Amino acid sequence: MAATRAPPAGFGELEVLAVGTVLLMEALSGISLNGLTIFSFCKTPDLRTPSNLLVLSLALADTGISLNALVAAVSSLLRRVILPIVSHRSWPHGSEGCRVHGFQGFATALASICGSAAIAWGRYHHYCTRRQLAWDTAIPLVLFVWLSSAFWASLPLMGWGHYDYEPVGTCCTLDYSRGDRNFISFLFTMVFFNFLVPLFITQTSYRFMEQKLSRSGHLQVNTTLPGRMLLLGWGPYALLYLYAAVADVSFISPKLQMVPALIAKTMPTINAINYALRSEMVCRGTWQCRSAQKSKQDRTQ
Repeated sequence: MAATRAPPAGFGELEVLAVGTVLLMEALSGISLNGLTIFSFCKTPDLRTPSNLLVLSLALADTGISLNALVAAVSSLLRRVILPIVSHRSWPHGSEGCRVHGFQGFATALASICGSAAIAWGRYHHYCTRRQLAWDTAIPLVLFVWLSSAFWASLPLMGWGHYDYEPVGTCCTLDYSRGDRNFISFLFTMVFFNFLVPLFITQTSYRFMEQKLSRSGHLQVNTTLPGRMLLLGWGPYALLYLYAAVADVSFISPKLQMVPALIAKTMPTINAINYALRSEMVCRGTWQCRSAQKSKQDRTQ
């Protein structure tokens, strides 16, 4: 893997700058909103419940996706502003840095997808069994999500799959351009266990909730939005990978190939709004922290 290749045909310097700007906006939005979720969980004892632990795990995964986008944004902006002066590199962190960047982004993306499914199952458990989710269930579930994601993300480092540059040349992801047997076997196995299964769990959990709670008139959760979010946010990536497995992906323009990546990196912001900002977690946590700080200032005065 050469760290000195130029951006692919179809991308000008201004287009690289545009991609970097979009990635920067997505990164800052995801980091700030999910950081607020993490802050609320850590600072508010009442919010430290097993159910909210699942939301915290999702916020940590989405923060990781946003940090990955931030590195890609900085690389894109550096290439436009600084690197043309000093070199011609697209990716300034070397081949090892590319693999690390690809692993980190892939692991946190899988943790986000599986974390959404875990929240769906947790809500089903809470609303349909009428039993509170226990710590001895929530903690192993979170550990399973992260260990499973790290396991799948490490396989390309060990030879099953491969990490390489995104089409824009300033960020790294799972290489789908090869289309060989190694890639195809990894792709179909990964998509089944890390996209179709979590999507099935999410859809099934909310469907059972809707069937049970709609009869009682106490349906307080949007049962269609989470599944649609998973499908619309990560579905374009899955379609791109599946297309690459059966056809020559070079027929798709590099700009179009970047669209799934840009869509996927909006998911941290969307998840933060759906799972935290629309619930009492962030609002209540932020209000209690501000009230406590104000009371402390009044006492000192």
